[in-house]
Amino acid sequence: MVSFKYKDVYINEFYSVAGIYENNGILKNVNRYLNDFYDKEKTIEDCEIKMQKEVLNNLVNKKTELIVGGDLMNQMTATNSSVSNNDISFLGVYSACATFSESIISLANLIQSKGVKEGICITSSHNLSSEKQFRFPIEYGAQKPSYSTFTCTGSVGAILSRYPSNIKVIASTLGSVVDMGIKDANNMGAVMTPAALKTLIEHLDYTNTTVKDYDLILTGDLGKYGEELFKALLKKEYGINIKNYFDAGAMIYKEEQEKFSGGSGPVCLPLVLFNYVLQYKKYKKILVIATGSLHSPMLVNQKHSIPSIAHLVSLEVV
Repeated sequence: MVSFKYKDVYINEFYSVAGIYENNGILKNVNRYLNDFYDKEKTIEDCEIKMQKEVLNNLVNKKTELIVGGDLMNQMTATNSSVSNNDISFLGVYSACATFSESIISLANLIQSKGVKEGICITSSHNLSSEKQFRFPIEYGAQKPSYSTFTCTGSVGAILSRYPSNIKVIASTLGSVVDMGIKDANNMGAVMTPAALKTLIEHLDYTNTTVKDYDLILTGDLGKYGEELFKALLKKEYGINIKNYFDAGAMIYKEEQEKFSGGSGPVCLPLVLFNYVLQYKKYKKILVIATGSLHSPMLVNQKHSIPSIAHLVSLEVV
């Protein structure tokens, strides 16, 4: 794996839009919640595009040189549409639900190399568009197992620059693709946990640190069952008994909301990071491990196993 260290890369500002179910969860100070899944648009796809445009409209300024981002919808449909005709350079990236961390790493490296002074990372997901694309439209009424996850609805963007702020990007590790032979497209926790473990261990080795050196280690969307699997495998395979760890998907919804194993989607992690974790001053050193299932419905239907990836970003709140 490839890892990087940064000297002068900061997160200066962020903006968040979230859906109706996310409104009833743990999030704090979200800029706007939707009233329904359509938000006065004709289609769910237009709704997701609208969310991204709102985020960009509130973050883009005269210093913005580059936008980096992606989403789940058919070759990054929402992101490609939201950045159209704004005369700002665009770098589209895709790692499924690990896309936001990949965006941060890509932009951070460009800033570190002094090729870019300021840019924006952005991602989104929509429950209905994701279910329609990767599983079944909800009108089918298809039954889902308890270990499945519920795609979060929302969009999050963040400004990265070389201008100092209280959130500093310290280091990162780009993950490698892991395929453990799992074919169940509902069991995202089992699919992605091995990739998250691999990236974490590689990063700890690169930085010569241990899990105890961080106030919080946050994975993206393994869900409740994946979260338990992550802790169990970390202890069994590496002898690490981790206590300062949470999964964003496992915590974004409250228990009474009954969202199966928890939340998922590219927006799940940044929503929890910016609108929950960073709202508390007790977390100073944070490892963010975004997890992504790199499957396609076509290959799943052909009984292929599902590859996964995890990208890690180390943050420090000063």
